[in-house]
Amino acid sequence: MDTHEVVNQVPPLTGHDVADEPALLDGLAREGAGWAEPEVRELGRLAGTEEAQEWGRLANENPPILRTHDRYGHRIDEVEFHPAWHELMTVAVTHGLHGSPWADPREGAHVARAAKFYTWRVDAGHGCPISMTYAAVPALRQAPDLAAQYEPLLAKREYDYGLRAPLTKNALLAGMSMTEKQGGSDVRANTTRATPAADGTYRLVGHKWFTSAPMCDVFLTLAHAPGGLTCFLVPRVLPDGTLNPLRLMRLKDKLGNRSNASSEVEYADAVAWRVGDEGRGVRTIIEMVNMTRLDCVIGAAAGMRHGVTTAAHHAAHRKAFGRYLIDQPLMRNVLADLAIESEAATVTMLRLAGATDRSVRGDAAETAFKRLALAVSKYWICKRWPAHAAESLECLGGNGYVEESGMPRLFRESPLNSIWEGSGNVAALDVLRAMAKEPQTVEAFFTEIDRAAGADARLDAAVRELKTSLGDLETIELRARRIVERMALALQASLLVRHGHPAVADAFCATRLAGDWGTAFGTLPPGADLAPIIERATPKLG
Repeated sequence: MDTHEVVNQVPPLTGHDVADEPALLDGLAREGAGWAEPEVRELGRLAGTEEAQEWGRLANENPPILRTHDRYGHRIDEVEFHPAWHELMTVAVTHGLHGSPWADPREGAHVARAAKFYTWRVDAGHGCPISMTYAAVPALRQAPDLAAQYEPLLAKREYDYGLRAPLTKNALLAGMSMTEKQGGSDVRANTTRATPAADGTYRLVGHKWFTSAPMCDVFLTLAHAPGGLTCFLVPRVLPDGTLNPLRLMRLKDKLGNRSNASSEVEYADAVAWRVGDEGRGVRTIIEMVNMTRLDCVIGAAAGMRHGVTTAAHHAAHRKAFGRYLIDQPLMRNVLADLAIESEAATVTMLRLAGATDRSVRGDAAETAFKRLALAVSKYWICKRWPAHAAESLECLGGNGYVEESGMPRLFRESPLNSIWEGSGNVAALDVLRAMAKEPQTVEAFFTEIDRAAGADARLDAAVRELKTSLGDLETIELRARRIVERMALALQASLLVRHGHPAVADAFCATRLAGDWGTAFGTLPPGADLAPIIERATPKLG
């Protein structure tokens, strides 16, 4: 007898435009980058293909391999990747995800780049070198002579993989190498030393505990020079074609992000060029850190969108107890709640990208807003993603727990963005530091939120409560996480009230601000208009 007839299984989620998302496209236009919609949609259609999704799967199932020596015993310190990785990188680079705003700094350029980074979400791992290359340029500009040589190559839309002298290549990728085993986020505890050489370069000796994307061409790193902690540019290959002594000791065995190589590196008298003044390394490299923090928010928002669209697609095609899951009240509540969280993250990341764009072009008010809003959003949105990913996975039941669904990979990725560029405590304390040292950032933050004043009573009440809580300085550090959470929710609510779908904004304020919600997703109150929320999250095939 034939016992294996396949019924009630969900069709593959392929053949759709990943960028066909109202919150994304509306925000793209609102933040000054409507001109980029054709390219964003082009990338969205590619991301929705079976081929692109297969690249993501293969790159993760065939992680990079470290080759420290060749067959003859020569040190080579190479990282070998599956061909799928190079396909992913080629798409990302040729679409300018790594540096298009620097090569074409028109209005909205950083928003357009954020939208593309968000849309091309078939694999999170290769986003790491893409993000660091994008973020390296502002820091590198602290050394104008170096920037003049390297910036055009860092922004060029060409993927030129391989170890060669950087200035002989067609294009470059940049990495970051700061963390050491004894310090972690406390980079002032670093022990790597930089000794000046007669030719104006420095020689670095030390061990870096976590260097992501060690196959990049150049790295920004921190080391103690005679004048204090200083930022340096370190190439993998020296101008004469010989390898700079950056010894790749091992690749990290990570929870997720497995397509990307992360390594321990020893600088064995490595040649480096100074970026910025001696003793100002943290201030120099913070330019890079702030850009990568933006990408942490974008990546978390993208992961939430991927999770809820996969869950909604599954629910639209899977029956249980005689009805499609998407028609059953409790599942609808869960899907709508996931969609609300996703839209709030997407609207916020686009607002931050817009602030970045205007800040780069000299807008002081936007610079002040971004300083606080980025740290607040990095804390909260990245913190929400793991819970969101777990609930999205659960919508698929046992099928979601199986690797072939792609949801376990999404779940494993989800904690990373909260850890990268400062974990939750670091981000929360950074908010307090900014408020204490740069009071103009507080004014700019509340000026943004107050643009929605009077539009929703629940938001108005939450803002009043938040402002009151900031006045109690005695326990403010102990309460830092709670304060930052409330700041993030107020910001998200204000953006949704002004720019979001009314049903989304109403449900967000009812649950995230008014206190009428539980700790799990799927606890929206009776009477919420779920239909338009779910429709906006359900991908359209064909």
